[in-house]
Parts: sequence; structure tokens; C-alpha cells
Amino acid sequence: MMGKARWWRVLVDASPLLSVPFTEAEIQDLLAIASLVQTARAFGAADRAFEQAVAYAGERRQFGQPIGRFQAIQHKLANCHIALRAVQLSLGNAAAQYDLQAGQWRWFASAALATAAASLRQVSLETHHTFGAIGYSEEHEAPRHFRQVHVGVLRHGGGRPPVEQLAKHFLDQDGEVRFPEYDLGPAGNAFRQEVRAWLDAYWSGERRARHQRLSFREREYDREFARALGQTGWIGLNWPKRFGGQARGAFEQLAFMEEMERAEAPRAGAPVQAAMLQVHGTPEQQQRYLPEILRGEAIYGMGYSEPQAGSDLASLKTRAIRDGDHYVIDGQKIWTTTYWGEYMLLATRTNRDATPPHAGITMFIVPMDTPGITIRPSETMYGGTFANIFYDNVRVPAENRIGPEGEGWKVLTGALATERGFIGGGIVLKVAHMFELLCEHIRTAERHGSPMRHDPLVRARIGALAAEIEAGRRMMVYCAEQVDKGETPADEAALSKVYSGELMERFGETALDLLGLEALLSEDSPGAILRGRIEQNLRHSLMWVISIGTNEIQRSLIAQRGLGLPR
Repeated sequence: MMGKARWWRVLVDASPLLSVPFTEAEIQDLLAIASLVQTARAFGAADRAFEQAVAYAGERRQFGQPIGRFQAIQHKLANCHIALRAVQLSLGNAAAQYDLQAGQWRWFASAALATAAASLRQVSLETHHTFGAIGYSEEHEAPRHFRQVHVGVLRHGGGRPPVEQLAKHFLDQDGEVRFPEYDLGPAGNAFRQEVRAWLDAYWSGERRARHQRLSFREREYDREFARALGQTGWIGLNWPKRFGGQARGAFEQLAFMEEMERAEAPRAGAPVQAAMLQVHGTPEQQQRYLPEILRGEAIYGMGYSEPQAGSDLASLKTRAIRDGDHYVIDGQKIWTTTYWGEYMLLATRTNRDATPPHAGITMFIVPMDTPGITIRPSETMYGGTFANIFYDNVRVPAENRIGPEGEGWKVLTGALATERGFIGGGIVLKVAHMFELLCEHIRTAERHGSPMRHDPLVRARIGALAAEIEAGRRMMVYCAEQVDKGETPADEAALSKVYSGELMERFGETALDLLGLEALLSEDSPGAILRGRIEQNLRHSLMWVISIGTNEIQRSLIAQRGLGLPR
């Protein structure tokens, strides 16, 4: 077997057997359990080989330095880490659901098995690439783990059976078919129902239909909805009570995000800016700005990126010079999305000679009606807009500075960490919702006179996508668990963000493959499938891979902070 260990075929001829009665359902359950056990062994082998590969990358030197310092190796191992985390979380959830005898445990088992089948063998290959020639030697552990991965994954049929089970769930049922709901605990489950009831009452009927008829750009924000949501207090659902918030936990926040996405409700609030003000704002700033955010009356843009400062924000050049009780700001910001908001959260440089460079950064709240601000909007390829914004001799009161002068880097990165903690979950919820709409379309669609849902290729692609989305949902829950413990590990948030953003791209491309040329029709075109949302989703997916730190930067962060590889 794979050049070493062998299997044996045992033939039974007229031998007496003791018959043990099993129903077909019981046999299928036993096979599912056996498959999970074998796949868990395969995961253990892949994880052990990966652990050794990471250690080897830190020790093996080529060209005068450890190979783990090379970006190609770092990103290769970061990809392996992401894949292994997806398998680990999926297998763990399937086992937990079985232990609870939850009604959906078989579904979660299929998702875990399909994820493992697609991931573990690739991880095994990539770890061998890292080992190089040393991994060829039978004296090394790597060949044994390579065999164990492949045997464990393929012993009970590999990925085809679980992928088909997932396809049955989404394509062979009538009515609304969704991903199974997670148990978010008593508080999370109760809040989910509360939010759902409010959305069904407020965001339904003609109000929602009128919003849906708008273009993507016009649907981006709805001030009336924001103010209505502000009346519920949910904009501050995770704020401390001393700021007027509800101090709800991470799972209630997750429930809120799920229901907002299900209802296709517009965004509201300013979570990053609110978190920044709560931690770094003065009492006067907190009293002035937080209440209007909480009421849904104010929205903020983020003025970070510049022509020569994207992911490398520490190199920004927009100047802020103290002039009495004001600062005078000059510079340019690009790719600013919420430029039409009431305020801009602006990153500036107050000390151009500071060492290191990020030591000279200072943050300000800038009202967007301040004289000297010139906004030049530009249409984005996903149907929205962003703007180049020029600040010429813009005078901002010193009381608008957030935090001490020169400590803006701490203010800025802390706020981005807050956003990244849930950004991956937000993306995967969008993908899951679009996937459910895609399956709803496929269940009634025909191609060349035959139902699309019977096409083996369609079923294989849908089942595989379902498994990938479920793995992303597990990462989302895992991040919520960490936040609920008071932790926000940057590498875990980066892992979820990378996986979910690229999943959104894969979903869009797969959907186009399945639906064909008509799926390229945009929302204003007659006959557009799902009002053109599939192709718009693909165009939008590029933003999630680039924004809030490109995925390449995130992979380096995963490798260096999560795996301990050298900078």
C-alpha cells in the first residue's frame, strides 16, 4: 500500500456467520463514525508533519538565512495552517454534535469529511515541498505521515460520498433550505429570535421591497433604517453599559450579524470608531460622539490609505501641524469608502522625524463639512463608490485628537484588530446567504431540457462549496469563542479573514461556471439571474481580499505571529 504497508483481501467461502440485525440507517451511521475516526487519524498525521515542517523551516538555512524567512515558505505554511484549522474545527464540531446526539450531526459529519478530503492531502504535499529532499528518506517521519493521510482520507470513499450528502441537503429538498443553525447558548439563541422578530416586523413588506429595487450603490446605507435600529439599542449591543450599551456577549453579536444578513438589511453604526472612542477618547469626546452613533444618527469614514501608504500605513504622509488650539492638516487620502458620512477618522503624521515611523502618527475626528476638504468620488468595479479626498489647510480643533499626540498607531491598530475579529465571519455569512439563494435557483432551473439539480457536476460543485462554507462558519464561531473569553488573537482573526475572503471569490467563480453566460448579466439587465447578484458578488469579493490588510500581509502575520517563523 503506497509502496510500504499492505492490505489484505479476505475471502469467505461457506463459513458460518452470526447475523447481527442492523437497519440501513444504523449502517450508514456506523460508516459515518468510522469515517470520522479514520479522518481524525489522517488529520493527526498531517498536523504532525506540518509541525515538523514549521520547525524545519526555522532551522534549515539556505542563502545565509533560515528558509522560514522566505515569503514563499511563509505563505505556503500559512496556507497549510489555514487548511488544518478548517479541518480541525469541522471535525471537532462533528464529534461534539454526535456526542450531543443533535439532529444535524450527520450533516456536520459530511461537511467535516468533505473538507478533510479536499484539504489534508494537499497539506501533506505542501509539507513535503517544505522538507525538500530530507522528506524522501524513509528514516524520516514524513513518509509515514504521508501514507497515513492518504489511507485515512480514502479508506471509506474519500470526498465523494459526503459531498453527495451535502448536495442532497441543498438540492433535493423543497422550500427554504438553509445551513443548520448553531446553538449559540441561551442568550444567543433568545437574542436571535428577538432580532429576527424585529426584522420581520420592521424590515419586510413594501419597505424592504422598495429598498431591494434600489441599485447596489443606493442600498449601501439607509439613514431611516439606521435611526430605527438605533431605537432598539442594538447598535451598541456589545458596548459597555457605562456608554449606553447593552454589554452583550460575542455570541449575541454573532446572532445579530446572522439575522441582519438573512434579512439583507443595510449596515448601521460605526463599530470601529465607537471602540476607538471608548478606549482612547476623552470623557468629553465620549459624551459628544458616542450617543449619536448609538442613535444611528452618525456614520464615519476611515481616512487611512494614501497613494504611497496602503498596507504599509506607517509610511503615511498626511501632515497635521499644531497651531495654537488647532491642528492644520494637509494631505491626500485614497480609496475612502464612507466619504459621505458625517465624520472622517483621519490618520495623520505629526512628527516626520519619529523613529520608528509609526511613532509619529496621530488620529483625529474630522467633520466632513470642515473648509478645505475636497472630495473626488470614483465608481468602483463592484458598483459602489470610493473617493480621493484632499485636505488643504484644514483646521481641526485640538480637542478632536484621539489619544496623545504621536500615539495614533496604537489607537489605529487596536481599532483594526476589533474589526478583523469579526470581519471573516461577516464575509462568510454573506457567502452562505448567496449560496442558499444560488441553490434555490438551481432547484427549479433547467439546462438543455433537464433539471440542473440532477447534473452530477452541479451536485459535486455544490456539495464541495457547502463544505467550504461550513468550514468558514466554524472559523467564525471559533473567533467568537475567543472574543467571548476576552481574547482577540491577531493571527486567528487573520486566518478567518484570509479564508473567508478567498472563499467569496471561489464561490463567485464557481457560480458563474454552473450558471453560464446569463449569470454575467448585471442588476439592471432584463433576465438577470437573481437580479445580477452573483456576478456583483464576485466583483465585490475582490475588495474583501484587499481591504483591512491584504491577504498577503495577513499570511505573513499568520506565519510570523501564529507559527513563530522569523520576520
